[in-house]
Amino acid sequence: MDRHDVAKRIRELREARKMTQNALAYQSGVSPTYIYQLERGEKNPTIEYIDNICWGLGITIEEFFSTKDASDGKTYDKLEALTSDQKKRLNDFLNSL
Repeated sequence: MDRHDVAKRIRELREARKMTQNALAYQSGVSPTYIYQLERGEKNPTIEYIDNICWGLGITIEEFFSTKDASDGKTYDKLEALTSDQKKRLNDFLNSL
């Protein structure tokens, strides 16, 4: 998942909840400018920031990286696309919470 995919995912999740960028920033504890930059694909967030944004959206990191294709009902798991090193880092991070 590159920064443009992250940007699209943040925007679609935020809009599905009818949240403004400012509301998401407030709920996530990040600046509105940062949310704006993320949604434009100008920034590449760390997993910590993604976790903060997930908190603000009321979802888990797993839900953030998993999407469901409405056209065929199949679930596409973004976690499967991670390398084993990325999976280990994500797992270590989640265990540290």
